[in-house]
Amino acid sequence: MALHQTIDDARQSLADHGVAKGREIHQKYGPQLAWEDLLRLLKDRAYVRYPCEIVFDAGPLLPGEFAYPLPKGTRPEDGFAMHVHPVFGTQLDRAVWLVLYQLVVVNYGACASADEAESFGAAALGVGKDDYYKALCEMAEQL
Repeated sequence: MALHQTIDDARQSLADHGVAKGREIHQKYGPQLAWEDLLRLLKDRAYVRYPCEIVFDAGPLLPGEFAYPLPKGTRPEDGFAMHVHPVFGTQLDRAVWLVLYQLVVVNYGACASADEAESFGAAALGVGKDDYYKALCEMAEQL
């Protein structure tokens, strides 16, 4: 008997995997994921699939965008530069939340949606998804 997986099944699997990894991050690096913890996390290939460095530079960001990982080359293995808006360079505790949101792009590519990003980030921080979303909106309003 052949298995038939739908797009919805694949999306649910991705979401479940992201939440599971987020919970593992919370267990390993939490309960208060600080800036120094985030820097260690970025080197941990169990949770961040490809090399990723943080750059406080809004140049490549779209208007109103607080962070985004840009590929450093043509292959994911070449790594990413996580561009974070410089306004958060003096708010490192908040920058952690923004980087976590964007790590799903590093780990899962374009197939990851905002919903997966919110679920992953909330799980990694050990907060409710609605609270995480509200905090991200408040941070975005600073721009």
